Amino acid sequence: MKYSNIAFLSLGSNIGDRHHFMDQAIWEISTLPELQKLKQSERLETAPLENTNQPYFLNQILKVMVSSAFTLPCLLDSLQGIEDKLGRKRRSWKGPREIDIDILTYEAVVMKTDFLHLPHHSMYSRPFIKQLLTDMGEIGVYALYTELNHEKHYSTV
Repeated sequence: MKYSNIAFLSLGSNIGDRHHFMDQAIWEISTLPELQKLKQSERLETAPLENTNQPYFLNQILKVMVSSAFTLPCLLDSLQGIEDKLGRKRRSWKGPREIDIDILTYEAVVMKTDFLHLPHHSMYSRPFIKQLLTDMGEIGVYALYTELNHEKHYSTV
């Protein structure tokens, strides 16, 4: 299988045995033949941001290589399938969750659909994302999207 696309995934959990949910999610991701885990950050405990009346989160970032034959919708469906398998319930907007797996970036793709925004809004709204990417030695991906976003909004072509 040819792997050629790099994606960064954000994992979070704030209900139950958070470490167990994170471990299970990483294991499930590693069993997908279309993905190859390249690197993972340390886990970081963070306060909830938008909906603050809930337990603290455990967060982590994975860098994965994705098969060139695996489309973004397939990747999203597979990750949501893992969330469902691990018992995620969508209780309320930005509410507590057993596991949350977001696609932060996929190559240099910038897109906004009803189902997927790339880069994910949390790249800029959640300071721990930048911190974890820095700790992984991957701040370049943050800088790339910052530059692309700047060019998109301020370009004078």
